[in-house]
Amino acid sequence: MHPNPAFRPRQDDLAALLVREIGFAAIFAATPDGPRVAHAPVVLSADATTLQFHLARGNGLTKHLAGAPALAVVQGPDAYVSANWYADAATAVPTWNYVAVEMEGVARKLEDAELVAQLDTLSTLHEARAGENPPWTRAKMDANHFARLTGAITGFEMRISAWRPTVKLSQNKDAAERERVAAGIERTGHGALAHLMRQLADDKAEA
Repeated sequence: MHPNPAFRPRQDDLAALLVREIGFAAIFAATPDGPRVAHAPVVLSADATTLQFHLARGNGLTKHLAGAPALAVVQGPDAYVSANWYADAATAVPTWNYVAVEMEGVARKLEDAELVAQLDTLSTLHEARAGENPPWTRAKMDANHFARLTGAITGFEMRISAWRPTVKLSQNKDAAERERVAAGIERTGHGALAHLMRQLADDKAEA
């Protein structure tokens, strides 16, 4: 998390919204073999207190994660910021604008039925986003084949004890400077980040 409090989201629900919208995280934990990271789709509970995910049984984290503290990081759009975009380039340095949400907690292994429920939740959510009609469901699969595949993965649930979101979108600059940066970011092909910067400006203006 960035130490500057200007980059903390003002909206209480923004971090959870970003986790749900992005839906994919890097999971970090210490193991006897050293620090390891895995990458997985995630499901945030309705009350934003737990995060579920699953890993391949052969993943370097899987056999060490149950009962261990873990860190999940969801990353949003990011982009380089050229010092040339500031009004006074002589006193500016390049930087990076980005969105990231860190969640910390202890992980537990899911029971088989909980893992299947997680997989159903993931497919239901993302089939709807993909616009599939009718959507794919596991009912289309051979039951024995599904069982073999789920036997190759392990589900986990992390109870979130700490949230550390960073929304670094030039909030420490004035409105004109932020717009110059947003325009530069947009020119480099990072339209989503430029949109977020302008949305933040609109939200601040309405506050």
